[in-house]
Amino acid sequence: MTNKKLRTLGLGLSLMLANSATFADDKEDLEKLRTTTQSLIQILVEQGAITPEKAQALMDEIGSGARDTQTLQQEPALTQPEQEPDKKSVRVPYVPEIIKQEMTEEIRQDVLAQAKRESWGKPGSVPEWAHKIRWEGDFRFRYQSDQFQDDNTPFTPNFLEINRAGDVTQTANPFINATEDRQRLRLRARLSMLAEVTQGISAAFRLTTGGSNDPVSTNQTLGNSGNRFNFSLDQAYLKFDPYSWLTVVAGKTPNPWFATDLVWDEDLNFDGVAVQLKPRLANDLIWFSTLGAFPLQEIELSKDDKWLYGAQTGVDWHRSEFRARFGVAYYDYQNITGRRNTLNSHLLDFTAPQFMQKGNTVFNISQDAAKPDLYALAAEYKELAVTAHMDVYVFAPVYVMLTADYVKNLGFDKDEIQRRTGLNIEEKNQDQAWLGRIAVGMPKIKHRHDWQVFAGYKHLESNAVVDAFADSDFHLGGTNAKGWIGGGSYGVATDTWLTLRWLSADEITGPPLAIDVLQLDLNVRF
Repeated sequence: MTNKKLRTLGLGLSLMLANSATFADDKEDLEKLRTTTQSLIQILVEQGAITPEKAQALMDEIGSGARDTQTLQQEPALTQPEQEPDKKSVRVPYVPEIIKQEMTEEIRQDVLAQAKRESWGKPGSVPEWAHKIRWEGDFRFRYQSDQFQDDNTPFTPNFLEINRAGDVTQTANPFINATEDRQRLRLRARLSMLAEVTQGISAAFRLTTGGSNDPVSTNQTLGNSGNRFNFSLDQAYLKFDPYSWLTVVAGKTPNPWFATDLVWDEDLNFDGVAVQLKPRLANDLIWFSTLGAFPLQEIELSKDDKWLYGAQTGVDWHRSEFRARFGVAYYDYQNITGRRNTLNSHLLDFTAPQFMQKGNTVFNISQDAAKPDLYALAAEYKELAVTAHMDVYVFAPVYVMLTADYVKNLGFDKDEIQRRTGLNIEEKNQDQAWLGRIAVGMPKIKHRHDWQVFAGYKHLESNAVVDAFADSDFHLGGTNAKGWIGGGSYGVATDTWLTLRWLSADEITGPPLAIDVLQLDLNVRF
C-alpha cells in the first residue's frame, strides 16, 4: 500500500470509530469496535500488507480518535440553544456513506492484489522470486555403430593422446581406431535453469553429462562397470537485453553465431563476451551483427594468450511464404599456431593445443629427449564463412528447409608453414570447406506424428577450420573428410521423438580412412 492509502486507512478507521461512538448505545459497543479495528491492523501486519511502523501510526490515529470520543462522552448535552459559543465543544465530522464505501473498496482491492501476487492461502504456494526461475531439460538415449572400411590404414596418429603422454612410446593408444567396428550405447542428459534477475537482465546455468576435457561432446558411453556419471557445468552466463535490438551475453555462453556444424559442433559453448545487434530495417527485414571475444587458453607466464575474435553481419528476411537468412562471418584465431622449443626447453609447450581431434596439419615442437613428442598446429586460422538458410512455408505445415555453408581459411600459407615447420605440404585441398543440406517436414518435432527427413553433403579440407571445434560425429570428428549425411525424425509422443542418422565419410587426402556412423536416438524434452 502507498503512504497516501495508509493515511486514508488510518483517518477512515478513526472517523468510523468516532462516528460509531456517537451512535453507540453504550461504552461496551465502542470498546468492541476498537478491538475489531486493532485486530484488522494486526492481520495486515502478519500478511505483510503493511510494516509494523505503519501499523503503529494507524494505532496512534485510532487512539487519537478514541480520546476525542471519550472527550465527547464527558461533555454535557447541549440542550440550550442560547448557550454561549465560547464553551468548549467537540465536533465529530460526518463521513458520507459513499466516501466510506470508496475507502473500503480501495483497501479491499489493495489487499486482494497483494494476496494474489503472493499466493496467500494457496496450497503449495511459492515465494515471488520462484516465479522468475524456469527449468528446462532434455534426455537422449543413443545406439551408435561405428563401421570402418577394410582397407583403412591402421596407423593414423592419435596426436591428442601422444601430447598428453609426452612420448609416443608411453601412449597406450598412439593411433586412432581405424579398423575395429564398435557398437555403443550412449546417453546425454542436460538440465538448464533460466532466471530473470530483473527486466532486461537474466542469468542461465546448464549441467550436462560428458567429460570435462571434451568441449564438443556431451555423450556418456554406457559400460563403465556400473560407475556413476559426472555432471559438468557447460553453460553459465548473464544476458542483458536493454533494448529490443541489442543483446549482450557474458560468461560460458551458447554459440552466438549463425552457422552450421561445418565450423562449430552443436555441443560447443564459448567462453567470453558477445554483443548482438538486431535493428529492424522494415517490417519483414532485420539486419543482424555479432561481435565476440573468447579466450581459448590463458597463459600465466606469457602475454601470448590464445583468443578467438569473431564478427558477423547479415540479414533476416521473413515473408508469409518463406524466411531467409544470410550471413558473412570472420573468425580470427590469435596465438594458436605452434612454436618450436629450443633444445631441452619447455617454454613454448603452451603453444600446443589443449584439445584436438584429427585432420589439421601439425608438427613436433619438442626438442627434449625425455619428452620427445609434443604436436602443435602448423597453420594459422583466419576463417571467412558465408552461410545461408531458407525455410519455405508454401506447403505448411510441411516446411522445405535449405542450408548452404562455405568456409575458406585466409590464414593458410603453404610457404609460411614450410618456413616455420619444415613441412612441405600440398597446397591443393587444404583450406576450403562447403556444405549443402535439404530437409522436408516439421522444423521442430513437438507432437506425435510430426516428422522430418533430411539429406546433405559435406566437404571439409584439412586446414579449412580448426579441427578441435568441428563436428564430432561426421568422420568421428575433425577435418579432412567428405561424404553424405541422411536420415529422419518421427514424433512418437508430445516432446518425444526418434531420430535415425547415417553419416558416410572418406578422407580427402592422405592414407585411406573411411568411416560410416549409424545413430538411432530416442529424445525427450521437458
